[in-house]
Amino acid sequence: MRRAFITGITGQDGSYLTELLLEKGYEVHGGVRRTSTLIRSRIDHLYHDPAIYNRRLFLHYADLEDPTTLRRALTKAAPDEVYHLASQSHVGLSFEIPESTCDVVAMGTLRLLEMLRDLPHPPRLFFPSSGEVFGRPAVFPQDEDTPVAPVNPYGCAKAFAMQMVRVYREAFGLFACSAIMYNHESPRRGENFVTQKICRGAAAIRQGRQRELVLGDTSAERDWGHARDYVRAMWLMLQQDRPQDFVIATGELHSVQEVLETAFAAVGLDWRQHVRRDERLFRPAEPARLVGDASKARRELGWAPATGFADLIREMTEAALAQMRSESASAAQG
Repeated sequence: MRRAFITGITGQDGSYLTELLLEKGYEVHGGVRRTSTLIRSRIDHLYHDPAIYNRRLFLHYADLEDPTTLRRALTKAAPDEVYHLASQSHVGLSFEIPESTCDVVAMGTLRLLEMLRDLPHPPRLFFPSSGEVFGRPAVFPQDEDTPVAPVNPYGCAKAFAMQMVRVYREAFGLFACSAIMYNHESPRRGENFVTQKICRGAAAIRQGRQRELVLGDTSAERDWGHARDYVRAMWLMLQQDRPQDFVIATGELHSVQEVLETAFAAVGLDWRQHVRRDERLFRPAEPARLVGDASKARRELGWAPATGFADLIREMTEAALAQMRSESASAAQG
């Protein structure tokens, strides 16, 4: 039974990856931060399954800002593969907390590389970089050879970490690879991301929980895929004969406006009657036309996204609506 260690196991990607690895027969270990709450909603269904938890799924207290705890967890788990998903992953927030973002994303990755280098049998490492490393690229779509030129602290931190992964691969022989991953969403996405904000907002208005949705620039465009598809690419990358970096993307650009229209249509509402724009929500610097060319991943990994944009947004909106209806039903009963 192969062992995997996931930092950020309680996040969107970590939860989907955990399910995938368990399906493939892995023993999965995850690093979690010690907090005052044990609520880990994205993996609760696994945590409370006695056939899985403490049999094939194990959680360890470990924090990127406390290297000793992470080193102990890695030593105890002795993994064959490490998926380093822990991150401050909100681009807009990185302007507000740039030092923290760089410490977690950039220096946290470097600390992990040093730990893996010192292990007697270094595991294979996956690192999720971001299309944000390209900033305002001059070429469309972007591939693995596109120059790196980030325009926000998050992109800068990801660029540093991605380059260090390459350095440790070439200098120390680690099986370490990065995926330049474009935006990927799901019903498990955090509520502070615009896609989830819109989908949950549409559902809440449908349910009568709120009257309007306030947004910033709805003309901004992104390459959006489903997280469930993207974690499959993570696993495929660590199954190759040699470590390489890959762009993981759908190759399609869609605007925030399209998210808005698709989400409100899914609940039978006209978005024009419920949406207000607030220029205070605009970002200081907005990347332009970030769309990925995943030809190499298709060719060498056999990977392709299975869920289209419209289906993704409808799934997120319907999941939010179902959750709110369930909460309302529970409140009425109790």
